[in-house]
Amino acid sequence: MTSRGAGTAFSRRNYRLSNESEKPKVTGIVNSKLLNDYLHRIFPSADGIQPAAAYRKPLTFQNLQEHLDKLLAEDSGAEDSRDQILEGRLGPSTVVLDHISGFEGLLLVDDDLLGVIGHSNFGSIRATTCVYKGKWIYEVLISSQGLMQIGWCTLNCRFNQEEGVGDTPDSYAYDGNRVRKWNVTTTNYGKSWAAGDIVSCLIDLDEGTIAFCLNGVSLGTAFDNITRGAGMAYFPAISLSFKESVAFNFGSRPLRYPVEGYRPLQDPPSMDLVEAHKLLGYLKNVIHIGIDVLEGKLVEKDTSMWQLQGEPTVLITLAHIFNHFAPLMCKVYLVEDVLMNFLLSILEQGGAVEAHPLIQQLLDLMWLLMEDYEVHECLKQLLMSLLRAYRFSPIIPDLGLQIHYLRLTIAVLKHEKSRKYLLNNVLFDLLRSVVFFYIKSPLRVEEAGLQELIPTTWWPNRFTKEGKESKEVKEESAEERLRRRAYDRGCQRLKKRIEVVEELQVQILKLLLNNKDRGGGEASRYIFLNKFRKFLQENASNRGNLTVLCPPEYMVCFLHRLISTLRCYWDGHKAKAPAALNSEEAYVPPQLFYNGKVDYFDLQRLGGLLSHLKKTLKDDLALKANILIDPAELQAVTMDDLDEDEESATSTAQRPVAALAIGGALARPSWLSSPTLGRANRFLSTAAVSLMNPRRSLGTLEKMKARTLSVEQRTEDDIEGSHGNEGLLLGRPPEEPEQSITENSLLEILDGIVMMYNLSVHQQLGKMVGVSDDVNEYALALKDTEEKISRCPKRRRDIYEELVKSQKVFSEKLNHLSRRLAWINVTIYSKEKMQDIYWLLRVCIRTIEHGDRTGSLFAFMPEFYLSVAMNSYSALKNYFSPVHSMEELPGYEETLTRLAAILAKHFADSRIVGTDIRDSLMQALASYVCYPHSLRAVERIPEEQRISMMRNLLAPYEQRPWAQTNWILVRLWRGCGFGYRYTRLPHLLKTKPEDANLPSLQKPCPSTLLQRHMADLLCSDCDMAPSFLNSVLNQLNWAFSEFIGMIQEIQQAAERLERNFVDSRQLKVCATCFDLSVSLLRVLEMTVTLAPEIFLDWSRPSSELLLRRLAQLLNQVLNRVTAERNLFDRVVNLRLPGLESVDHYPILVAVTGILVRLLMDTDFQGAKRATAVLLADPCFQLCSIQYLLGHAEPSALAATPPSADKRHFSLHTYTDYISQEELAKVERMLGHLSEESKQAAASMLVSPCLVCTQPRNQQSCGEGRGRVPFLWWSGGTRHASSDGDLGGFSLGSRGAGFAQAAWLGHTLHSPASCVPSALLNATCTHFSMPGSWNHWELATQGGGVAALLHSGHVGVRAGWENSPGQRLVWPNLGCEVRLGVPR
Repeated sequence: MTSRGAGTAFSRRNYRLSNESEKPKVTGIVNSKLLNDYLHRIFPSADGIQPAAAYRKPLTFQNLQEHLDKLLAEDSGAEDSRDQILEGRLGPSTVVLDHISGFEGLLLVDDDLLGVIGHSNFGSIRATTCVYKGKWIYEVLISSQGLMQIGWCTLNCRFNQEEGVGDTPDSYAYDGNRVRKWNVTTTNYGKSWAAGDIVSCLIDLDEGTIAFCLNGVSLGTAFDNITRGAGMAYFPAISLSFKESVAFNFGSRPLRYPVEGYRPLQDPPSMDLVEAHKLLGYLKNVIHIGIDVLEGKLVEKDTSMWQLQGEPTVLITLAHIFNHFAPLMCKVYLVEDVLMNFLLSILEQGGAVEAHPLIQQLLDLMWLLMEDYEVHECLKQLLMSLLRAYRFSPIIPDLGLQIHYLRLTIAVLKHEKSRKYLLNNVLFDLLRSVVFFYIKSPLRVEEAGLQELIPTTWWPNRFTKEGKESKEVKEESAEERLRRRAYDRGCQRLKKRIEVVEELQVQILKLLLNNKDRGGGEASRYIFLNKFRKFLQENASNRGNLTVLCPPEYMVCFLHRLISTLRCYWDGHKAKAPAALNSEEAYVPPQLFYNGKVDYFDLQRLGGLLSHLKKTLKDDLALKANILIDPAELQAVTMDDLDEDEESATSTAQRPVAALAIGGALARPSWLSSPTLGRANRFLSTAAVSLMNPRRSLGTLEKMKARTLSVEQRTEDDIEGSHGNEGLLLGRPPEEPEQSITENSLLEILDGIVMMYNLSVHQQLGKMVGVSDDVNEYALALKDTEEKISRCPKRRRDIYEELVKSQKVFSEKLNHLSRRLAWINVTIYSKEKMQDIYWLLRVCIRTIEHGDRTGSLFAFMPEFYLSVAMNSYSALKNYFSPVHSMEELPGYEETLTRLAAILAKHFADSRIVGTDIRDSLMQALASYVCYPHSLRAVERIPEEQRISMMRNLLAPYEQRPWAQTNWILVRLWRGCGFGYRYTRLPHLLKTKPEDANLPSLQKPCPSTLLQRHMADLLCSDCDMAPSFLNSVLNQLNWAFSEFIGMIQEIQQAAERLERNFVDSRQLKVCATCFDLSVSLLRVLEMTVTLAPEIFLDWSRPSSELLLRRLAQLLNQVLNRVTAERNLFDRVVNLRLPGLESVDHYPILVAVTGILVRLLMDTDFQGAKRATAVLLADPCFQLCSIQYLLGHAEPSALAATPPSADKRHFSLHTYTDYISQEELAKVERMLGHLSEESKQAAASMLVSPCLVCTQPRNQQSCGEGRGRVPFLWWSGGTRHASSDGDLGGFSLGSRGAGFAQAAWLGHTLHSPASCVPSALLNATCTHFSMPGSWNHWELATQGGGVAALLHSGHVGVRAGWENSPGQRLVWPNLGCEVRLGVPR
């Protein structure tokens, strides 16, 4: 008010109110006697006695102001004298954090200088005021529960990035993260704190002690005999690590837990408090006392039903009260201590909020009798106090405190004008209003009363989830059954109490989403929509800016409350408009993604950048959606990125200096520091030139691109549409039905909910599963300890006592965790929460299906819709079990099938260009086929889609992420291959099991239906089979070659004498290459089994070549893995961590499976061809086949006597994994190959050499120029040097000047430069390089004759001179050979 003095001089607003009493229609004028009695009852004297003299001077409105001023001034003198006493304290009366000189490290400080966020390793900061005498207290509101040290320090303390409060002399600290106290040394002290707790720091400088309280409970004296005396004064101080945050209360607000005898560092506004309480008393009198004009007397009134009915006497009286009361209500201390407590007392009478209209009447009075700026500040401070009180109230069994504050919040928001102001200016702009929808989890279950609520604890055994190896589950005993039932009853009691809080939170959202309150401006829902969209934008565009991001635990609760509210309004609209869809059929129509009515910021679309899509699909938009893209807008979007930095620099330069000084860079709430008003705008750095510069963003994402229709510019008509304007549904494609869905505003909220889940909800759902995992681990440990106790010998009393102690510790921990798990299951993993996530999954599926029908316009859909569809299914399957099962959900089978159809179609959809989302789709499909239920869903999709999926899976592996594709094919085969029925590798069974939920550890569940589709495609498409198999063979050659190269490096490192460590990443890559080799071999086994004619029917163009390539690679693998004392053997025996999967069994049974299919399970002609090709390969060694059955190589046995502990590999030892029938086939295969190799050797000995026409057993083949040895045989075995590996070559020589080099395992990129020096002296060199197919370079010394050896073919022509660059082409090989001299 502009004038607040004596008499009846009111402001313009009050004067108008007094004039209204003069209107003829008002008949409530009271006589002077009644008015005198009334005013004396409203404004009694301080002692409550009204002397007779008072009646000699009647009290009227003319002298009321003077009387009121006298009453308010009665206690001011005493207060003034008391405020003079400030002994024991030095510094400003308003205590804040010292952001100028009292800090170390990097810190973010709020605008109010009371909240702080750590932004370095261990930053420290102190307050501006110190104490040297007396008893003092301040409070710290813990916003995050990480590493912090809170306490006191002197001015002489010097901190750095490693040492903080409590690490130096004369500094003392409490650390609730590590539950310790610190003063140079450290000892155990106190309890662990959690986010939402309040720590009270007390110092008694008279006795020399320091103590701490946690939520009002004393933790005991922490330090005594602290240093005192001249020059010793203590400052409140804190040291905190990166991202940790707190807010201080030095006395600017009422202490939550005051301690008798201790004063806050900042004195409360005592005079204002006395005045405010007096005025509040007068206001209560007005509410209690009414005037009966007809009877001419005062009457007592029911305060709960009090209403201001235009009585001029009452109205003018209230105007006098508010003349003094209004300016006081702009101060945070008075709002929290006086106004909030008064409003709470009104609701303490019980009943629904609607049963207390007095709060609405009081808010009407505030808007009527206070200036706008006063009402605004008062409401802001009131909501701030409510939010702080809600967040930092301890958890009690009935959640009474949280319920109390939520009820008052609802009562305030029920007032339409207040609600709209708060929505427009406070709830999302200044306050972290999402906190109202969060229910924090108690870290200390004892203080939360969970022991009384859940007296009996129980913990489940590990449930057998889908695909997990089933073990014998013991029958539940009667005692366990009783415990479980008692535990369930306790959980139900807890659930009912939490549901009360959740219902109140939903009521708040229902008020904010009200779209019928159009009086005085825009409806609340449309204000909320714009604020909600900006909230999403901050969280989507500031992934690196921690001060802006909403914590994921808040997001989870907000999401569930928003879903409940949305569905309520959705179904309410359905009741009014029967033609609309109900919430069970909800989806987001595709036009929202391209008509520009909803801003998706810079989120990636399926088809790429929005600007690119607008240019490339503008014709489709015009044709299908009747949307024309303005060329000027296209140009603006194109230039957006170029202008962005320049515009940002210009805007910064134009910002006023004053704005920079107060930190105007971030006008949004900080989520980590202040519990309510959170603008962490000051960036403090000990290295900064100016500490008052605006807080810089942690990332480069602060800049926002301008849109053609910004959020602020949208109106209700832009959203809902009117007079032919479709609003958000503009541009309906012809594929989209004309049926009404629901109100357009609800569609945008639904879209925001999907985005919220993608931002952080899914991540948080996975994080909270850790408590359940802890319960399982402790349960296993307790069971193991109990078994040890039962086996402990009676004579070992010492061991028995230790085991009993361990048993007690595990039991106590389990009791604690089981009660905490009950809370988490109710608040996060309850059946209702599961149904919310399931509903969201179905929304995404329907949205994707509708978008898919639009053809090319599907590219406009944001990527997060596909991500949420995949992640929500994963959450339902992995996070909510075993408490609740997906199979209980309605329409579960149909939903799985529809999701399977989406994954099968879109993992290779050309409209999706993003690499990350394509990889995610591929991984989701790979996981999908690992579980029986979801695999059956894939088999239920239409046949056309199944065949299309298999065709995409069989595309060549080059230039695409083939590993996941190969994994999918392997999973479809697993359970059908040779010895391929294991879940875990045999040699890993005795090791600690991994998470049984991993897709790789699921039971084999092959799909014969999809295998049949694969066989049909490979057999019917003559081009598909060669391209696919050649790509598989190429990748196998690469993977196995890389694996061999890596294990060679690992072996060399392990054999060095000096101590060294193998890089764990190298071990991981090595194991990955091995796993890829095994999986590629399994795909080849699958192909050979399903369609053997691809290799064995030589009437097909590429069959012979494919068979020779396959035989060549199989021989390479066998030679490397089966040779005695070879590299593979030595590395496997090292048993290095990270190489656990590398073993003989997985790779040898895969190779054996292929050989058995080719040689034993085919017709006679096919087996004959396969045998001939296998034996003709120069790398074939019969001993490799003998190795499979444990037959040691004769030469090795002769050279080295057998070791007693040396166990040779043999398939016979794996009878649990390999059937007798399979072993019999291997035996027959070995006999068959032994016989055929002998016959081949005899044939080679008597047949002439193709080069020199001499018998092949001659040593001196081609001593002159032009003669080259082909292959030397001795009893059917190729000569090979046993001297070891020389750079990957095995050298063999028969006679002077002749050598053969066979490259084993590596792809040779520049062979001519890799010729071993030992070969340079040969008259002629002869190379066989089976691993290098596309480009061979042969080199000889001088002008000899070259020979080309390729899968048994020899091409030689006498008289060829080896001139550099000469090209040779062998007709049957299909490749070109370049000859050249050695470099």
